[in-house]
Amino acid sequence: MPGGGILRWLGGLLALYLLICVGVGIYWSMAPEPFDVRERASLYASEENGQLVTGSVTTAALMGVMDTLLEKPGGYLHNDIFPPGLWLDNIPNWEYGALIQSRDLARALREVFSRSQSQSTEDKDLALAEPRFNFQSDSWMLPATESEYKAGLAYTRSYFHRVSDPGVTDGQFYARADNLRYWLTIVDTRLGSLSQRLTASVGQRRINTDLAGDSVASQSTGTPGDMIVKTPWNEIDDVFFEARGASWALIHFLKAAEVDFADVLEKKNATVSLQQIIRELEATQETVWSPMILNGTGFGFLANHSLVMASYISRANAAIIDLRDLLAQG
Repeated sequence: MPGGGILRWLGGLLALYLLICVGVGIYWSMAPEPFDVRERASLYASEENGQLVTGSVTTAALMGVMDTLLEKPGGYLHNDIFPPGLWLDNIPNWEYGALIQSRDLARALREVFSRSQSQSTEDKDLALAEPRFNFQSDSWMLPATESEYKAGLAYTRSYFHRVSDPGVTDGQFYARADNLRYWLTIVDTRLGSLSQRLTASVGQRRINTDLAGDSVASQSTGTPGDMIVKTPWNEIDDVFFEARGASWALIHFLKAAEVDFADVLEKKNATVSLQQIIRELEATQETVWSPMILNGTGFGFLANHSLVMASYISRANAAIIDLRDLLAQG
């Protein structure tokens, strides 16, 4: 064929490109290692010529997680439109889980941690950072998701600088029991949702309890009293890695809370409760030895990785509920 040599060369280059993409994709799919929240806070403080104070570690944990999402191998992949990022789904879902937890903490920072009471003025930097972290996660350009998240990081760093500077009084972090309970309530609902989605991997017949406990409660439209809930087979691994990413980020945030809310936790005798939550979530980060997420049913021959993940998350969620009750006590 005329031009056959050129076609062979193009075909060879295409095959080489695809082979490289496969190797790079495998490397990019490796979840990043955890970091020490105290060391990260010390690093940020030294860069800003500040010092560690109440709130420094929690703010640094948020900055560290967002930095990791943007700077890990391959960068931020959730909005990629070219190979190999386009072909990957595990690590983008991992990113999304970590992102949701980061958004929730940014919201808590803006609404309660940085404010002394409900009628106080919100922090000027956090008011700009939080909506940027909530920018759509898959925008490729105009603007790109990464640029918005980097802008949010810049505003968060400005807040961190003001909090860590003893000479500045307009940047504060209030480590109070009610503030911690507010954030834990958000975490509680997130983990509850993830647990339900994970257990739906095998399909469940569930009784509708939406209006249970209130005889006069109502809802917009009627729903069946008995329903089958099942995650589509092609989304099982997506939910698994989203839960894994959410747990990874939450481990860092809870370790930071253990530092900044140390006095509150000690007074409530709740430090060990928080440590147990962290331990349950750390179990979700164990190595997955299978080349794919298995979905065995019940007590069958194959494992069900989603149910194992749901078990750890449910235990952590139950412990968070107990911790909130402890914090509510006088």
